[in-house]
Amino acid sequence: MILYFSGTGNSRCCARLLGELLHDECLDVFSMIRAGTGGELRSETPWVFVSPTYSWQLPRVMRDLIRRSSFSGSRDAYFVMTCGEDVGAAAQWNRRLCGEAGLRDRGTCPVVMPENYIALFRAPEETEAREIVAGARPVLEEAAARIRRGEAFAPGRTGMLDRLRSGPVNSLFYRFYVRTKPFAVSDACVSCGRCERSCPLGNIRLESGRPVWGDRCTHCMACICGCPAEAIEYGRISRGKVRYQCPE
Repeated sequence: MILYFSGTGNSRCCARLLGELLHDECLDVFSMIRAGTGGELRSETPWVFVSPTYSWQLPRVMRDLIRRSSFSGSRDAYFVMTCGEDVGAAAQWNRRLCGEAGLRDRGTCPVVMPENYIALFRAPEETEAREIVAGARPVLEEAAARIRRGEAFAPGRTGMLDRLRSGPVNSLFYRFYVRTKPFAVSDACVSCGRCERSCPLGNIRLESGRPVWGDRCTHCMACICGCPAEAIEYGRISRGKVRYQCPE
């Protein structure tokens, strides 16, 4: 079974392709994350967790979902993590998580997809984004072939910098940078409510038709990148930047 947390859609696109290649079921965990629940899950095929990378680790919301859930049937677990460049030492943390969940870690596969974390970085223009997505396909095909053969993903090399990024830098990122205060909405807002519906933590509510952010946020960028009017900004950092959301 393929479980995915889509955020701005990169992981959804990868999960659906893997589902086609493996002829396996895909399950969007959005509703479970939003409800703060886990699941009693069973699969005779390997578990494939498809997720974005947040500061060189699995997003905490995805990690916590796995901890809250029970898994029966297959004990093999593969991680496919979309990223803008690399996943640091995420594989080591995923191995620990498997130990907690009673699963057998079969490796982590990084898949470079278009950058969408515009709270820090630049998202690609449409042509560049299509090229990046096309380049991800052979990586996913190789990953599917390994899963089908029951092979572990090839281990990547991790150095001191990778461990630093996935360890202390990740902790500092959540402590000091994952904030909602910089989010703001302009008069371009059309009160469509898409931001409210797309928030995986239910952290956005509409007041007089305009979004208001609470204090719970995972910085998935679904609200800002999915706004059809581009009415949402993250302080000055996002101004003038291309928004990217993987198409359905």
